[in-house]
Amino acid sequence: MEYDVSSAISLISHTHSVAADFLQQKMQAEGLPSLVSSHGFILFCLSKQNKLLLGELAEKINRDKSTTTVLVRKLESAALVTTERDATDTRKKFISLTKKGKDYNAVTAHLSEALLATSYEGFSAAEKDELLRLLGKLYENIK
Repeated sequence: MEYDVSSAISLISHTHSVAADFLQQKMQAEGLPSLVSSHGFILFCLSKQNKLLLGELAEKINRDKSTTTVLVRKLESAALVTTERDATDTRKKFISLTKKGKDYNAVTAHLSEALLATSYEGFSAAEKDELLRLLGKLYENIK
């Protein structure tokens, strides 16, 4: 398919879909459970911090609390995360990775590196920097 300036968002969406397919195939080959990209992003966010409040997590993944709750429940049923109520304010719920979730992240980090290596094949360092700069600018405009 031929793309032009007016179809940039479509190309980004298509690229996201192809990247997700790439990762799903690699995950299946590793025997990992099939998760959607939002699940992966939750696990990634939790790898950067020991635990997050449900509301903080919802904000980071750009979803509402109810949607985030559903996503977290699936991860909890797969034993990848745990939830616990705040001892001082039971309305607050903390989400954290389990050992299985940490192990899962270690494997998927390797798969993400493979995706990046494939994606950036033939790119110079300057081209990677420019792509990141332009995508960041596009994101800020839309946000």
